[in-house]
Amino acid sequence: MKRARFLVVLLLAAAGLVVGGPAQAANLLANPGFEAGSTSGWTCPAGAAVKTPVHSGTYALAVAPGASDQGQCTQTVPVRPSTTYSVSAWVQGAPVYLGVTGGSSTWTNASAYSQLSLSFTTTANQTSAELYLHGWYGAGTYHVDDVVLDGPGGDTPDAPGVPGSPTVGTVADTSIALNWGAAAGTVTGYRVYEDNALRATVAGTSTTLSGLTACTSHSYSVTAYNDKAESAHTPTVSATTSGCTSTGLPKHSLIGYVHASFANGSGYLKLADVPSAWDIIDLAFAEPTSVTSGDVRFNRCSATECPGVESDADFIAAIRAKQAQGKKVLISIGGQNGEVQLTTTAARDNFVNSVAAIIDKYGLDGLDVDFESQSLSLNSGDTDFHNPTTPVIVNLISALKTLKARYGAKFVLTMAPETFFVQVGYQFYGGAGGGDSRTGAYLPVIYALRDSLTVLHVQDYNSGPVMGLDNQYHTMGGADFLIAMTDMLKSGFKVANTGQTFPGLREDQIAVGLPAAVSAGNGYVSPSEVQTAVTCLAHGTGCGSYTLRGGPSPALRGLMTWSVNWDRYYNWAFQNAHRPFLDGLG
Repeated sequence: MKRARFLVVLLLAAAGLVVGGPAQAANLLANPGFEAGSTSGWTCPAGAAVKTPVHSGTYALAVAPGASDQGQCTQTVPVRPSTTYSVSAWVQGAPVYLGVTGGSSTWTNASAYSQLSLSFTTTANQTSAELYLHGWYGAGTYHVDDVVLDGPGGDTPDAPGVPGSPTVGTVADTSIALNWGAAAGTVTGYRVYEDNALRATVAGTSTTLSGLTACTSHSYSVTAYNDKAESAHTPTVSATTSGCTSTGLPKHSLIGYVHASFANGSGYLKLADVPSAWDIIDLAFAEPTSVTSGDVRFNRCSATECPGVESDADFIAAIRAKQAQGKKVLISIGGQNGEVQLTTTAARDNFVNSVAAIIDKYGLDGLDVDFESQSLSLNSGDTDFHNPTTPVIVNLISALKTLKARYGAKFVLTMAPETFFVQVGYQFYGGAGGGDSRTGAYLPVIYALRDSLTVLHVQDYNSGPVMGLDNQYHTMGGADFLIAMTDMLKSGFKVANTGQTFPGLREDQIAVGLPAAVSAGNGYVSPSEVQTAVTCLAHGTGCGSYTLRGGPSPALRGLMTWSVNWDRYYNWAFQNAHRPFLDGLG
């Protein structure tokens, strides 16, 4: 969330990560030197085989990225689990990237052919790897020749076939039942995995996972095995145990930020004048006294800056009136200017105490975490989002858990990260040599609070192009970007360079974050495009060429916008278009 009208778009450049050596030499790629005279074997929409310049042989690859794409070429090959592979390519261009989706990457600027190389190790369950090459937006033609992926092939003789895709059966507070289709071939039994962890081994085609916690989300895949080998994994299926405490929110909510501590070009709006269409109202912003103090203060806008600002008594009375209508009023911490780094346990404790003081003074329903800029980053080597070690991450998680415990089950906790801190973690992860230590830095926080999180509304604006689960780059400003970015939150995704998978959230925990108007931020999306995206996400229809990896989400929480003030400035166009639409979504 930003105070400014327009924001700088972050561009990513990934540094390489080298691990281990190859298991054995055997190029697994088809048409690795493009000697077929074409891009046969590669998925390379903008590429062509050319006769000059080449590194060796007769042909090489030439790709000219457009202004809105990177000219990516990919090839997927079978690999063996827990095995190290090496990759190399001769490249020419400014710049050229070589990488493995969900794994290592490297790049160079080269006026003549230069060799890029890296290594990666497959996870315990990995049976395929996707190699990619790309340039940069409008940066000119790049060339590639003599690409090598060295290591043992992934075809395992006598392995059973992949089981039929699992489906969810009976769900209870502490258990989830699964069923799947029988695998072809000789089958001894089946293994059920959650992430990379084995959860059950059974002889038949069904099981019940018990001992779970109420209102928690889980994603499972299944393999078949015999005494010779184990099959590849089925697609994952997600389910949430029952027993969730109701927050009192409508099924589909409208969430908006109110400029409570400052003024800008949209003008000041009294809280009492916020229409009843808004279900969650975020008071923007509380900010720290210094970056590392943890001492957060909420200073309401002064009469000098905000003519007509109401008194504290009237402000509190407006909060009570909203709450009487069933609305939730939260304090939002951070924003563009409110950089918060909880580098010490003392700062963590200051954060807890000062935020609680704000909540208690105004009788608020909860907290919105809107950390931006340099607030969150990952130390080098901090690669396990399940168990982070970076102090600013560890202390924030501890602070949020303490506040949740203090106020109980009905405490509303929301987060508003930028795509850079969440979805970009699919391609680059800061602690694992992601090029920028902030990439994906929200992931350990979201994961640690996933069972306490009310709504995650990523800012699907003020963003550079982001790679989705289809391994294509998606650009903000239309339905496609909203669909791809939101699907990642529901489906979950592999975290780059770590061998781990970030599990998807419950659909009721996910909302789509948007600017209310063209002046509110880069990436404004018209109401018709927004509603196309939400219809796709909720019901699986009208998705264009994109396939939902996480499936439809009929309980998708709704829409968040920056901001209510900007919507008022534009005659309530956002509210008037989307409140009736959400009410009729079903």
